[in-house]
Amino acid sequence: MADRFLTPFLVLAFFTIFASHISVSATTMTLYNKCSHPVWPGIQPSAGKPVLARGGFKLMPNKAYRLSMPAGWSGRVWGRHGCAFDATGRGRCATGDCGGALFCNGIGGTPPATLAEITLGNEQDFYDVSLVDGYNLAISVTPVRGKGKCSYAGCVSDLNTMCPAGLQVRSHDKSQVVACKSACSAFNSPRYCCTGTFGNPQTCKPTAYSRIFKTACPRAYSYAYDDPTSIATCTGSSYVLTFCPHH
Repeated sequence: MADRFLTPFLVLAFFTIFASHISVSATTMTLYNKCSHPVWPGIQPSAGKPVLARGGFKLMPNKAYRLSMPAGWSGRVWGRHGCAFDATGRGRCATGDCGGALFCNGIGGTPPATLAEITLGNEQDFYDVSLVDGYNLAISVTPVRGKGKCSYAGCVSDLNTMCPAGLQVRSHDKSQVVACKSACSAFNSPRYCCTGTFGNPQTCKPTAYSRIFKTACPRAYSYAYDDPTSIATCTGSSYVLTFCPHH
């Protein structure tokens, strides 16, 4: 008698596991370029996670690319701009360069670059947009059809137009600001980097520089120990990451 009851239960259990696996595996992130110029997204997985889309590609204005993210994936996405590559995929970018390659293949971007960070979890996903490594392009992350708080994360202001002189990265001809360094990378001091005696939330406080970032981009992480509300959570969602969302 026991066997008869066991079988339907097992079938149901397998189906439940299978169904939940499918829904988790189906997480997508659509990268959408609303900038007036091409963007070369860079994608870097966390340690032990797979490289997606060879780690980078070219995305023309008003085009979108759908990225399938396996269950449990975590990593970061950023935008490179002002890039030129030869037929072999060698070259360089004005900002966000990853070792002079079109396909970043697991290599991170050279700061300053605006980062979108995401971790897919069983219970919920965590995501944020971070200016801890500086800023180069406006980025927003919007969850689609998820459950929970599912708030929007991003930095949609153009920080390059308000970047303090000491943090500016200028174009080759010096005519325009193409990126804005974090105070940590500009001055490399424990106070700005939240290291040494400043390596905890009690001692590492906002600075005049991080406040500029935070005021312009309240939905982004502005320094290492920024308010944890800058991290958004959502369950069972897909995501749209937009470059230059207000263009």
